Amino acid sequence: AVLVESLLVFAVVLSVHAVVWDRFSWCALALAVQAFYVQFKWDRLLQLGGAVFQFRGAANSGLLPASMVMPLLGVVMKERCRAAGIVYFERFGVVVASTGMLLALFLSVLAVGITKPVPTNTCILTGIAGSIIIYTMKHSLTVSEVIEVLEVLLIFVYLSMILLYLLPRCFTPGEALLVLGGVSFVLNQLIKRSLNVIEGRGDPIDFFLLVAVVGVVLLGLFFTVLFIFMDSGTWISSMFFHMMTAVLGLGVIMPWLYRLIQRNPLFWLLQFLFQTQTRLYLLVYWTFLAASACGVVFYQNAKRSSESKKHQASTITRKYFHFIVVATYVPGLIYDRQLLYVAAVLCLAVFIFLEYVRYFRIKPFGQTLRHLLSLFLDERDSGPLILTHIYLLLGMSLPVWLFPRSCAPKGTLPGAGALVPYSGVLAVGVGDTIASVFGSTMGEIKWPGTKKTFEGTMTAIFAQIIAVALILIFDSSVNLNSGYAWILASVSLVSLLEAYTTQIDNLLLPLYLQIMLMA
Repeated sequence: AVLVESLLVFAVVLSVHAVVWDRFSWCALALAVQAFYVQFKWDRLLQLGGAVFQFRGAANSGLLPASMVMPLLGVVMKERCRAAGIVYFERFGVVVASTGMLLALFLSVLAVGITKPVPTNTCILTGIAGSIIIYTMKHSLTVSEVIEVLEVLLIFVYLSMILLYLLPRCFTPGEALLVLGGVSFVLNQLIKRSLNVIEGRGDPIDFFLLVAVVGVVLLGLFFTVLFIFMDSGTWISSMFFHMMTAVLGLGVIMPWLYRLIQRNPLFWLLQFLFQTQTRLYLLVYWTFLAASACGVVFYQNAKRSSESKKHQASTITRKYFHFIVVATYVPGLIYDRQLLYVAAVLCLAVFIFLEYVRYFRIKPFGQTLRHLLSLFLDERDSGPLILTHIYLLLGMSLPVWLFPRSCAPKGTLPGAGALVPYSGVLAVGVGDTIASVFGSTMGEIKWPGTKKTFEGTMTAIFAQIIAVALILIFDSSVNLNSGYAWILASVSLVSLLEAYTTQIDNLLLPLYLQIMLMA
């Protein structure tokens, strides 16, 4: 299964390399080769318990698929913005690609360094790949860009040491690279933009995303350290939690956002949300869907009898939430993507805050949330945090957040790139959901080495092609012109990756589909 997963990742890398064909695509190829070898060293360390931290069990290290996400995303973003003539974001794509390669190299060197005996061949491969990447960076990056890349690496190292120690068994090495690498990059971008504020420059919704992500992470770190010294389950601790959340929100996050957007954040948000009648209709519709999702949770818990406390929700039951998320995102993508962007940021902040309440057992809702959500746990929630619903939100939202709006003057990219914002809907909302439902109910022929079925994968590909056709009918901004073969190949590769990967598919699949469609 690991070999097939690696072959699929190599197919994506070679596809991007064939389209772009520059020094960075060659670096991505070298990185993929060395990550393939180092992945087995990480797998061995996990099996023998020799890894530095406790990682999530029942999964391989996932180093290769995770290592290629940021570099490939940066490469395709650079190419799209170069074609559009937007130099600033072309350079931004170069920084993203270089940062992703350096973070992946760091994890590889770490694995090689703690493996005993020292694997000579893997050391040589890592050294060659590292030399190629550093040589390319030396001749491609300015001094300020090199400093920026090194800053992200430094933040990543410290953040990894803190969070992987505090949150054992929540991530595989690959998932840690994706999540913590992304948070490190966002934190560095926020610091950089806060120090170089120019009035009127930058989109407020981008600043809103940066401040929200960094704010909730810092909030979590603060309370984790605080509750080491006091019991978080008491009423006094709970009151202190809510009071300090308000203080940090109103005293730190709001002024920070005010400095960036040069206006009152609350007034700006209210004005933004109720700017048009369409937005008002969408907000009412989304409120109804949120209430429906809560209704599903309460109904499923009511069905759980006192005699079957160990009963877990079925795969089909968990996929109800995928259908609700698709119903949420599709109207937003068609009618108002900026509103969807901001609403997804707000929803992420709320989800993470509620997870803090559940994790720390904050009264009055902490214990209730623990009881309600325990029904929907699966084998991937083996650590102290429940992250699958947050990953689902991220998987649907990242293609919207990472869409290079400045490099798409008409609001959409040409050809298959027009489907980029729909990557989460296609890969997770449609593909993963249909594969799970049909695979678990009607699947008989299993892919070698996995529990996934041939019928589930084929049905997922077919469903995504139908979804693309429906998008063409209902979204007038999408005009594919040609590239249907590329779309079919992209959807097929990602669906096969879903069948073979043991990583969090809600996070990985939309990013790979976005990379393919942007290429």
